[in-house]
Amino acid sequence: MKLLIINGPNLNRLGERDPAIYGTMTLAELEQRIGARAAELGAETSYFQSNHEGVLVDWLQANGPSATGIVINPAALTTYGLSLRDCLLDMGVPTVEVHLSHIHAREPWRRESVIAPVCVAQVTGMGWRGYLAAVDYLVDITNKEGAA
Repeated sequence: MKLLIINGPNLNRLGERDPAIYGTMTLAELEQRIGARAAELGAETSYFQSNHEGVLVDWLQANGPSATGIVINPAALTTYGLSLRDCLLDMGVPTVEVHLSHIHAREPWRRESVIAPVCVAQVTGMGWRGYLAAVDYLVDITNKEGAA
């Protein structure tokens, strides 16, 4: 099982960027925790972060076909990343959208996701633990599909 963990704009600044909202964990620390959890579940992980939508699309097109599942925090692309949305749809791979903060309790413009309709689930407001929940869910649904 191979999971892609994708992070959008500004997530490279985790640990520095508004810790009251996004926490103090760095992206490298987050990836380490995700990797440890995935390994416990027998899953392999591959990570990518970019501040540019087209670069995310290029990486997904190159790596998505070999993936079993995708965890994505589209960040600011949540509300307008239509090429990212279409790419995720084209992958045909179960995808979970994750947000560190509770986007539905923040500014109104953050509440509408163009990504969510092409995902099997959305996790919001659980901080770094939301990524682990997404990994758990993807492993679970993939194992159930494989057992059927």
